[in-house]
Order: sequence, then C-alpha cells, then structure tokens
Amino acid sequence: MDTLTGVLPVPPHFDPEAVGTVRRVEYERIAADARAWAATYRIPPARDDAFRVCLLLVDLQITFCIPGFALYVGGRSGRAAVDDNRRLCRFIYRNLPRLTRIVATMDTHRAAQIFHSLSLVDARGVHPPPFTVVTVADVEAGRWRFNRVLGDALGFPPDYGQQHLLHYVRQLAATGKYALTVWPYHALLGGVGHALAPAVEEAVFFHTVARYSPPEILLKGTHPLTEHYSALGPEVNTGPEGAPLVTPDPTLAHTLVDYDAVVVAGQAKSHCVAWTVADLLRTNPAKARKVYLLDDATSPIVAPGGMDFTEAAETAFAGFAEAGAHVVRTTEPMEEWPGMAALRSGRPDPG
Repeated sequence: MDTLTGVLPVPPHFDPEAVGTVRRVEYERIAADARAWAATYRIPPARDDAFRVCLLLVDLQITFCIPGFALYVGGRSGRAAVDDNRRLCRFIYRNLPRLTRIVATMDTHRAAQIFHSLSLVDARGVHPPPFTVVTVADVEAGRWRFNRVLGDALGFPPDYGQQHLLHYVRQLAATGKYALTVWPYHALLGGVGHALAPAVEEAVFFHTVARYSPPEILLKGTHPLTEHYSALGPEVNTGPEGAPLVTPDPTLAHTLVDYDAVVVAGQAKSHCVAWTVADLLRTNPAKARKVYLLDDATSPIVAPGGMDFTEAAETAFAGFAEAGAHVVRTTEPMEEWPGMAALRSGRPDPG
C-alpha cells in the first residue's frame, strides 16, 4: 500500500474511560471484530506494505501505566501515563493500515536486583527505602553496602557483591548516567504489574489480527547486577574484572535498517524511552531521520522527595531532534509529519 489518505475511525470496543484500569482482554470477541474491521475498511495484510513502519512501544506495562501500581508514571499532572495511553490507543486504531509491525519491550525483574531494596543494606543491616539515590560517595563511605546474605543466595563469592557495587556506581558516574536509584519493587516476572496495560494489549492484539502481523515482544532487565533502562543494552555491562554481564539483543538495532520509519512511544520518557532512543540513534546516526517520537504518548518520572525528571526528559528529546529525529504528536496526520513525504517517495537516505 503506497498511498493512504485520511484516518480510520476508532473501533466501538475501545473505552477511553477504561484505559487506566486492569481488566481481561476478550480475545475471541476482539479477534472477530478485528477481522470484520479489516474487511469493512479493506485493510491489507502487513506483508503487502510497500512503505514499512515499525511502532516501538517501550515498557507500556501495568506497573508504569495504571494508577496505584509500583512505578506509575503520573508525571506532574498525576494522570500522565493514562492520558498518554488513551492517545496512543486511538493512534494505533486510526493508523492500522500504516503500521506494519509493533515491537513492545517489557521491563522484566526479580526482587533480588541491584536497584531493589533487598540488594542493599546499611551498617545496621537496614535496607534503603524506595527512591533512595546511591552515590559513589555513599558506597565508598560504607553508607550502603551490597547485601552479603543475598550475594550468598545468588552464588557470588564473599566479597564480589561489594566489589561490583563500587564498580557499578563509579561506572555510572564516569559515563554521565543517572546515579543508582533504589526503585520500588516493580515489573516482577510472573506478577500482575509485569503485563502490558490492558488497553494497550487490546490495541496491539487488534492490530495483530487485522493486519496478520504478530508483535515482537522483547524482555529486558533480568540480570541481577545492572539496571536496564535502554532496550538495546544495560546501564553498566561489565563486572569489576571487566567480564560482560548481558549479551545485547540486536533486534532493535536492526529496525532502522529493516523499516522505512520507526515510531516510538512508551514510559518513562525520562528513563527507558530516552535511553532506548539514545542507543537507537547511536547505533546508526545516519538513519535518525527515520525516527519519530510521539511526544504526547510518553511522560517523565515525577516521584516523591522532589524527584522530578521532566526537564531531563525535555533536554533529551531536544537532543534527539537536533540529531535528526522528529518529535511529533499522535493527533497529527502521519502523512504530514516532517520528512515523511521524502521517506515515502524513496529519496536516497543522506546517510
């Protein structure tokens, strides 16, 4: 399908008031509706797309997207992730024929990870509360230590955990990344919070059936000794002796080659979205013009204790725009997005 005009209506099953709730997706009913929708609007299979668009959804999970869950991204308004997903779902439904494939990343953790309270203790054996920031000075002074008992349970040599913690915070500081933050337990594998937000899952499933295009689901963040904001790689990928921790997944790095355009949304704008986009552009900076950031479908973390990453998120997105990516909105017709006409016409990529 080379040319598309206008947008589709939103299917009647979509309930914007239910976007912030946890519920069961009625797969059989949605599947039947999707096939009928495809027939009514003559939506072709994704394999027929001449211009191929990947929609990258970063960590749109219950833990980040539903009020009351562990790391709900409320932003400054308190409704940010819910409002973002309401707009995003409408965008998916209205642009079904334009979206070739959906790729969804999923933060995937266990309780015993370096950014959870269980992994750290003070001199009295007390764990740090959520949102504690652990600096190099804290670790060097012994304010926070790696929990040696947990290290034993994970099979580490006696002093390895502490050696790694010191190495880890120093690496974060040296590379200019966020200091180690103790996050609330979140996105625990097997838990409710790990699942995709139901409204988003429903929209992805509808797209899958309507376009015969199964989504790619990428898990990240399972290693106990590193944070994993970016879907392309962890914050620190070496131990104290230089051994690698995680083998990077090349899937996302290939999207700028495999697709004609990559559209990005997700949570949180200040962390997993920003770091994923930064790494994506770093892998192939000449292809930055293919990247479109849905600015009204992502929000920064604003947490207790004055932890507000709004300005950091805006600075990151401004940098992406300077690098050649496009900051757009879900309400703008895709055909009118900057540079889209050039991409669709097949003009040579300057890279």
